Parts: sequence; structure tokens; C-alpha cells
Amino acid sequence: MTIEEVFKKDNQTDVITELKSKRGIPLPDAKGAIKDLEPLQHEVFNKINRPDKKVKIDKDDLAEDDNTTTVVTAVNGEEQTGYRWEPVARIALSLQKLIVKRAVAFIFGNPVELNAETKGESQETVLKAVKRILFDVKDKSLNRKIARNIFSCTECAELWYPVEKENEDYGFKSKFKLRVAVFSPLLGDTLYPYFDESGDMVAFSREFVRVDEKKVSHTFFETYTDKQHFLWEIGSNGYDLVEGYPKNIAIGKIPVVFGCQEHVEWADVQVLIERLEKLLSNFADTNDYHASPKIFVQGEVKGFSKKGESGSIIEGEDGATAQYLSWQNAPESVKLEIETLLRMIYTITQTPDISFDAVKGLGAISGVALKLLFMDAHLKVADHQEVFDEYLQRRVNVIKAYVGQFNMKLQNDANMLQIEPEITPYMIEDDQAEVTKWTTANGGKPLISQKLSAKLARLSKDPDADFAQMQAESDRAASFFINEPTEA
Repeated sequence: MTIEEVFKKDNQTDVITELKSKRGIPLPDAKGAIKDLEPLQHEVFNKINRPDKKVKIDKDDLAEDDNTTTVVTAVNGEEQTGYRWEPVARIALSLQKLIVKRAVAFIFGNPVELNAETKGESQETVLKAVKRILFDVKDKSLNRKIARNIFSCTECAELWYPVEKENEDYGFKSKFKLRVAVFSPLLGDTLYPYFDESGDMVAFSREFVRVDEKKVSHTFFETYTDKQHFLWEIGSNGYDLVEGYPKNIAIGKIPVVFGCQEHVEWADVQVLIERLEKLLSNFADTNDYHASPKIFVQGEVKGFSKKGESGSIIEGEDGATAQYLSWQNAPESVKLEIETLLRMIYTITQTPDISFDAVKGLGAISGVALKLLFMDAHLKVADHQEVFDEYLQRRVNVIKAYVGQFNMKLQNDANMLQIEPEITPYMIEDDQAEVTKWTTANGGKPLISQKLSAKLARLSKDPDADFAQMQAESDRAASFFINEPTEA
């Protein structure tokens, strides 16, 4: 069934059912992703799977213990013991969020370059307009936002739409400005791309909820094709087309860019993270019970020191002994498992450990060593480019189509101009090594002018005036008199 045949159905509910049926990929588990990203929602805080401890207390302590919930009646009807619930340690780690942050930083830590070979002034105008549109929507932050949503819940989309506003910002007079909106399951949107038999997206839909001024929720379903924009609202009788729709789409393309990946970034290590949290929580419980010093006494004790007294002693009968209890063997197995789990989490997700403790001992390392250090993270970026190269290229094509509509004289040049976005993985640069490499390639000659180097140093508020002063001082130092004055 073609997309045109879908919209010929008489029943609007049948139309929307068909639009929802051709996703081709399962719906993401947004609730599960949010649960994994929020440490306080981790499994270690689930009191069913990790209940608090039930601790017995004596009758003498019942009146003083506010947490006592039940009293056990002993033989002869005398109340002897009770119990209270002792909270167990619950340690959650936000490793899922850290994995996403590192992945976003490495893929979009540097701005995306737009490579294009322009032919003529018109194509140069198109390229400048595309760059200005991306600048206006703050594409550096937009890229990071899109990547964070895809890494966190496997999919995200962006809608480009024009708003009426006369301007000359794009290098020509225009009645419109181009804006962008982000759709994500983490923002409450349910996304439905519709693919044909060849795998091309021929329609894009989303379902969302809006709350009006009276606090009443309204559920909407909208669809974009290359020709029209549809909007339905769910009423008592099913889906009703909203008044004023469908609206025509002028650019002849679906104005939506959609990106997805198969799993969230931490999918392969979720079990390891849960094990690490459980291990740390259990170890914290052990410390709570055994970290404070305990005294083992042999013989009869006649009296103890009072709480808060310094230099007090324990008084005992003849032959009584007392000594501190301590672990003879440190819990090396626990330490080894914690270190192993952390290492495997970082390794499997290709996430470099760049915490302060991990890098403080590295010292000054060369540029080649830096590249080797972050090679795994850069290989991960290369894997993600399978998604984002296509995503960014689709975005550029949509923007070019709008530029051609804003200025019809540029429509042909906008179609002909090829712009290729290029992702550069983030890397700490060794400036000295780079300068040495290119100076050697340049035969030992300077790479930049003295004036430019003075500007790049950023040590002066007015580098041009400061450079002129340096030139004047240099000229004075180089000048001399042929006949030096002599003393009388």
C-alpha cells in the first residue's frame, strides 16, 4: 500500500492504524530509559528485591526505640522482645548518564564542518544561508541534544518549519525565518516513521498530549508527508481531523529528520552496573556493622566506662582479658570484583575513564600517545557515524530546500549544491607537537605571520595597536648613528 492509498481510506482511525503499523522497528522503552538514567529509581532502591533488615530488640529498649513496629509476646504473657526495621545501605551510581555524556562529548565536542565546492556567486549565497540558519538555531547545542536523546532512548527527530518574519539575515530579503523543534520519547512524544518496501521514509507521524488552560489533556496525532501536514485529535468518536488541515508543504520533502539506533548506550553493561551497585551496597552494610571497633572480653566484667568519657577503662575480675576485634584478612575479593566490574563497564561501552584520579599521573604525553589513549572512543564515534552522517546530510538537504523556497531565484542552485557535513571526534590537541610537525614539513620556516601570532596569543586587548608598537620598538632598536656623539 502506497502512502497515497493510505490517505484514501474513509475511516480516519484506519488511516492512523496503518500509519502506526509500518515503523519497522520496535517502540523504545522510554520509561525504562528514564529509570536507568535516574539513580534514585535504580533497582537497588526497590524494597521488594532489597528489603530492609528485621532486627530484634530487648524489652528494655522497646520504649526508647521509635522504629519498633511489633511486640512479640513470650511465654507466661510477659512481653520480652520486639523488632524494628533497620534501613540497609543503598548505593546507586549514575554510570548510565556518564556513558551517554562521554559519547555525546566525543562525537560532537567539535563543531560539525560543512564541506562544499561552490560554483558561482549564487551557490556561495546558498552555502552562507545554510550556515546562518544553523547558527541561528545554535546547531552545536542542537547536535548534542539530538545525540543525547538517541543515546538515551534510541531515537529522536527534528522538525524544520518556517515562521513569518521579514529579514535579510540569510544574505537576501526573505519573508520567513527557519526554526527547528525536537521530538523525543523522553519529551513525551511517540514517533512513527512510515517506511516503504525499499526502506525509504515516505511519512512521519507522532502522537503527543497537550494540556489546555482548564487542565484538560488532549491527545493529538500528526503526520508529515512530502506534500501535506495532517493533524488529528482523539475525541469521543475516535480521531477527528483538526480544522484547517491538511496543510501543504512547499519544499516537496518531509520536513522531519529522524534518527535511531538499536539499543541504548549502556544496554550491554546494565547487568554489570546492577551487580556493582548491589556489591557496593552490601559492602557498605558490612562497614556499618563492623567498621566501629568491637571489644572481645574473656572473664567477668565488673564495670564499663560511661559514654563520652575520655581515658576511661573497663574493670574486670582477675584473669579477665579484653581486646579489639579486627579483620585479619582484608576483603581483597570484593575489591577485585569492584575494580573488574568498573573496568569492564568502561571497556565494553568504549568509554574512556578520564576522571581526575585516572589522568593525574599521566604527565605531559605526546600527541601520538593521546590519540592511542582515546582510540577506542574514536572508534565508537566511527560506529555512530553510520547514524549521524545520514542524519546530518538529511538535515542539510531539508534546509537547502527551504532556502530555495525563501528565494526562488536560488532554487536551482540550492538543488545543485552538494554540502557534506563532516564529524570530527573530540581530541585534546598537543599544539607544540602540531607546530613542530608542520614547521618541519615547511622547511623550518614560520607557519604564520608575526602579527597573527600576536593576535592568537590573546595577551593584549588591542593586538593591532600592540603589534604596531612592537614594530616601532624593533625599528628603534635596529637604527643607529654613523657618527656617535662624543663627550666634550
